Amino acid sequence: MHTSALTPPGRGWDLSGRLGFAGLVALYALLVALCLGTLLAAGDLSLGRNPWDNLLRSLGDFTRPSFLDVWFGPERLEYRSDDGTLLRVEDRRALEASFLGAVARAAWITFQIATLGSLLAALLALPLGLLVARNLKAPRPLAWAAKGVLDVARAIHTLVFGLVLVGIVGLGPTAGILAIALHSMGTYGKLYAESIETLDMAAVDAVRATGATPAQVFFNAVWPSVLPQFVSNHLYLWEFNFRDSTILGLIGAGGMGLLISEAVSLFQWSRLATLLIVLVALVVAFDALSRRIRQALV
Repeated sequence: MHTSALTPPGRGWDLSGRLGFAGLVALYALLVALCLGTLLAAGDLSLGRNPWDNLLRSLGDFTRPSFLDVWFGPERLEYRSDDGTLLRVEDRRALEASFLGAVARAAWITFQIATLGSLLAALLALPLGLLVARNLKAPRPLAWAAKGVLDVARAIHTLVFGLVLVGIVGLGPTAGILAIALHSMGTYGKLYAESIETLDMAAVDAVRATGATPAQVFFNAVWPSVLPQFVSNHLYLWEFNFRDSTILGLIGAGGMGLLISEAVSLFQWSRLATLLIVLVALVVAFDALSRRIRQALV
């Protein structure tokens, strides 16, 4: 009996696999150590001055969101100089009520940017996804060109698109809509192509065998099968883009990002807490709605 017959099948493969994995872990540990070492050497891992005091003070502001001042804030808050001179008087309740109105308007703009940007991205990506799907056998130069466009769009972050578009079309929601659309187009196209590639091609070939045109093949054999996946992907990306569009306000594209930027710049953590509560509530509500829609499509 040969010695090799006594070796359990796959033992050699398991050993090499474990050694290979251990080598990758060691390489990763070396990379982490290199990152930490270079940062420590440059003095870039400092926590700053009085980090715990700053943390406690910030947490104290976060635990009392500014919207509570609409009901519980002082109606006459006086600001005085060191020598007691009255500088100004403000009504916190009226001020925060006005701020909540601005939050509502900014949230609506953010929703508009995410909605219109997602729809435009879905429409732009559909023909590109059809060309990229390998089982539809589009002409290879067109497939390569479409894949290149989708890869470039997916590689460039929404914020980068936004910075460029603000310089082209100016400040406002238009730049945000186009930035969302150009970046999301790459993701939509990839998801479209992957959905189409999971199709049962027997049904598609059967429609082709009848002499149907490419448009008839798409609407009769491809579209009914992939529509539920398309809708599910659209709902997911729409929700993601709503979160992403809040950042675009930081560069002047409108929406809640502008208010977040102002709150952070002025260290108004109580107002930032209000903005984050609104944002989380909107995302949770949108997620619940999209889940209901996806369940209805099953």
